Amino acid sequence: MGPGTSSTTTVTDRQTSVGPTGLKQETVRPPGSDRGTRIAGASLRHIVFGIFLLYCLVPALWVVAAITKNNDQIFSTFGLWIGYPPHLLENIVDLFTYQDGIFIRWFENSLLYAGAISAGSTLICAMGGYAFSKYEFPGKKFLFNFILGTIMVPSTALVLPLFLMLNQLGMCNTIWGVILPGLVNPFGLYLMKVFWDAAFPKELMEAARLEGAGEFQIFWHVGLPLLQSGLVTVALFAFVGAWNNFFLPLIVLSRSELYPLTLGLNVWNSTVANAGARPIYSLIALGSFISVLPLLLAFVFLGRYWRGGLTAGASKG
Repeated sequence: MGPGTSSTTTVTDRQTSVGPTGLKQETVRPPGSDRGTRIAGASLRHIVFGIFLLYCLVPALWVVAAITKNNDQIFSTFGLWIGYPPHLLENIVDLFTYQDGIFIRWFENSLLYAGAISAGSTLICAMGGYAFSKYEFPGKKFLFNFILGTIMVPSTALVLPLFLMLNQLGMCNTIWGVILPGLVNPFGLYLMKVFWDAAFPKELMEAARLEGAGEFQIFWHVGLPLLQSGLVTVALFAFVGAWNNFFLPLIVLSRSELYPLTLGLNVWNSTVANAGARPIYSLIALGSFISVLPLLLAFVFLGRYWRGGLTAGASKG
C-alpha cells in the first residue's frame, strides 16, 4: 500500500457451519457481540451475589443494631438503626444478671460441650482415619462405605432410638447425654482418611518401624505432627457443629442449668411469647451476638490452618 493512503480494518467474528447442501457456510457476527454477552453474564452474577450478600448481612446488622436498644426501641425504630440513646451497657448488665446470671452458666455449658466434643471427636476421627488409610483388614471397604452412608441419615430419624438408649443408660439430664453422641462424626472420619493418605506416606511408616518405633508411637509422635492442618480442620468443623447443636440438647436435657446457649436462648424466646412475660428481646439479641463471638475468634486464629488443610485435602486427596 503506497504512502499517503490509509485503510480501516474491521474486526468481525466469523463462525463456520455446515449448510443444508453439505457446504460450509460462514456467518459473520457484528464486533463486540461476545463481549456484550460476557458483560451481561458478569452483571447477572454480581446481582445474584449481591442479593445473597444482603440476605446474609441484613440479619447480622439487625442484631448489631438491636443490642443498642431497649425493648421499646426495637419495635418503635427502624430495624437497622442504632438505638438513641444507646442502651448497650444497660443490656449487658441485665443480660448477666437476669435470672441470677443463668446466661453465664449456659455460656460455660456451651464451651464445655463444644470443647469436649471437638477434642474427643477429632482424636477418634484421627485414629479411625489412620486405620482406614494405613491398614488392611477384612470388610474395610464395606465398613468405610457404611460409615459414610450414615451421613445421609437425617437426625430426626434418630430421635426416638437415641432418646430411649440414653434414657436406659441413665444419661438424660447429664452432660454425657450431650457429649457422647456428639463424638460420632462420619464426615470428620472421611476427612482424616484423606489427610492421612495425602500427608503420611506408608514409606515413612516403614522407616519408623525399622527404627524400632511401635504402632502407637508412629501414630502419635510421627504421624500426628504432620497433620496439624487436618486436625485443626476437623476440630473446627466439630466445634462449630457442637456449638450450634440444638436438637440433641432439646431431647436430652430438661434442667435449665444444663442448657447450652442455643437451647437457653430459645427457651427465653418462647417464654417471651407467653402472655404477661417480661419482654426481653434486647437481651435475646445481645445473647445471640455474644454466642457468635467464640466461632468468629476460632476462625480468626485458626483460619490459616483450616484453609491450608482444606487445600491439602482437595489437591492431594
